[in-house]
Amino acid sequence: MQINLKIDNFLFTIFPELMGEGNDLIISVLEKYYEYGPYKPKVIIQNDYVNILINIETIVSQEADYRKTVSLCEQGKYNEAKLILVNLIKQNPTNSEYHRIMGQILSDEGNQEEAINCLIDALRWDPRNGWALLLMGNIFAKFKDDVPTAMKYYDQSLAVNPKDNITINNIGANLMQQGKTEEAKIYFNQALKIDSEYPNTHFALSLVFETEDKLFESFDFAISTLKVCKTKDSFYQNAVSHAIEVAQKIIETKDVSKTISNYRYKLEFDCNKSIEIIEDNEIPTAAKFEFAENHNREKHIVRYKSSYKAVEHLVMHELVHLDLATEARKIDSNLLFVSTQHHKIPFIKSIESDLIKLQNIGISDENIAKYSNDLFEGMNRQIFNSPIDLFIEDFLFNHFKEIKPFQFLSLFTLLKEGIYAVTDDKIVELSPVQVLSKSKILNLVSALQFKDLFGIDLITEFKASANELNKANEFYKQFLKKNVSRKPSEEYELVQKWANELDLNNQFELIDENNYRSNTSNIDTILESIENDPYGINSIDPSKEREQEIFLKNQEEIGLNMAVAMFMVDAMEYFYSLSKEETKEIAMEIAMQGTQGFNPDKKNYRISKINDKTFSGYHILAYYYVSWAIAIPEMLNELQLPFDEEYKVALTLFQPNK
Repeated sequence: MQINLKIDNFLFTIFPELMGEGNDLIISVLEKYYEYGPYKPKVIIQNDYVNILINIETIVSQEADYRKTVSLCEQGKYNEAKLILVNLIKQNPTNSEYHRIMGQILSDEGNQEEAINCLIDALRWDPRNGWALLLMGNIFAKFKDDVPTAMKYYDQSLAVNPKDNITINNIGANLMQQGKTEEAKIYFNQALKIDSEYPNTHFALSLVFETEDKLFESFDFAISTLKVCKTKDSFYQNAVSHAIEVAQKIIETKDVSKTISNYRYKLEFDCNKSIEIIEDNEIPTAAKFEFAENHNREKHIVRYKSSYKAVEHLVMHELVHLDLATEARKIDSNLLFVSTQHHKIPFIKSIESDLIKLQNIGISDENIAKYSNDLFEGMNRQIFNSPIDLFIEDFLFNHFKEIKPFQFLSLFTLLKEGIYAVTDDKIVELSPVQVLSKSKILNLVSALQFKDLFGIDLITEFKASANELNKANEFYKQFLKKNVSRKPSEEYELVQKWANELDLNNQFELIDENNYRSNTSNIDTILESIENDPYGINSIDPSKEREQEIFLKNQEEIGLNMAVAMFMVDAMEYFYSLSKEETKEIAMEIAMQGTQGFNPDKKNYRISKINDKTFSGYHILAYYYVSWAIAIPEMLNELQLPFDEEYKVALTLFQPNK
């Protein structure tokens, strides 16, 4: 087959890269364009024409055998491949690629001398055979320890293909294997400039920096490797393992306490309060921040579990919570997340059928009460923290380079926990479907950010439905948009928006901090107001405007005296610090008074062992019930107090760690 092209404006129209170039470039470009596998055309320029000769007959007769040879080589069946190659070379000895493949086989078999001879034949027929040049360089560098000769072939390979990043990368890899990391780094950097999306180059640079003990640089390239991987193949899995190993080395050998201290001191100055960082393995989460104002203390406290990997990240994360709140406070726009019994009772009612299922399989009422309480508080923590945590992790990633490896391992661990919590067969079987789905969506949003920040894709492990994944993607896009120009306190907008969309907005209120703190009363005043108005009809409650009708309806259905339930919580908090014997003494004193009867409408009851406190009728009845439940449970039924249901509710509300 022959193609004739006139060298004129039309040729430059269809091959614009030839414009203004000489004959050598025209021949090179057209040879490349019209080649078919190992079969190159013959390109000749005569007068004003380019003649392109393509040997179709040879392609047709030899193509099948050539493809079979390549397949056999990929399977490691070198003997079978060589038999076919010998015949192909005999039929067409001018085909450089046949000689190159034979040289590759012989090199893999360990016969480097014969491999060199075959590769020389390949280069005699085509001095521009880049793979043959590269292989010759590899043999001399790796097996002959003759780097100067290897460099001659490498340089010629680059002259032939100056923009072939894979060739350049492979040169660097061979130099690195010889321990010549400085020379290798030059080639890797050159390859990276040509194609910044080639994962092998990123991975190689990570290895180079690791050998130089530049672990933070090694970690950065390990992460950039993951970000440019297109598929989750074995190379990707190796890159994940490598990133984890490098991060672990950093955690074990690098001290970032100064970074934490400096940030802590900055925040102490900004908020004008000291900050204490405490190991506490009893908290329900990996870490938590306790605002001084919420605990009537002079200082803020960060608590963390030491059992978690990379706790330095957890501490920094909690400090950023304070940073965000401090920003908002400066413009009087900080909000508080408030959740009361008004919110909890409807939630428990909504999962009643699931709780009955637990009863039917023999779970005790006490454990069911704890489970429902944990579920409620867990969902509240998740809806509040999930949007805000996105801003926090983005801030840490972009402002604290030395924290990144800690952040990486910490988030990886937490996400794995999240995956287990929403996919474990036993958990899935026993959990309310809607609660589990909402939790999965919020976990997925975190996984989407983790993929963006660190390149590891854990999304499929959540086994999410299409709707769940779509909702998570929608939420994450909302975060990305908001993050571009976030102003102080705007993160709360996403908390409310996501809660509305997930139908979790009836579980809490976001209220102005200044208003809340100025209106906050002591516990006795609050409890007195509850008794006077047990359903909150006349009280100012953050949930009333949107939830009052729903709340009242639920109270009628449940038939609880919420005043007694709340007084019981107060009693539990009081007795928590006493011994059983001390509680029993109070129980007996109340019982003695009880022989005269307690009037729910009467006030000013007193207990001698509880100084400076007066009790209303419902209040002392609650203390009566709780003291006996704790100290003399076997006699509780003898009191004949009709508050069993109120006690169950109080158990779900009582939080001894606070």
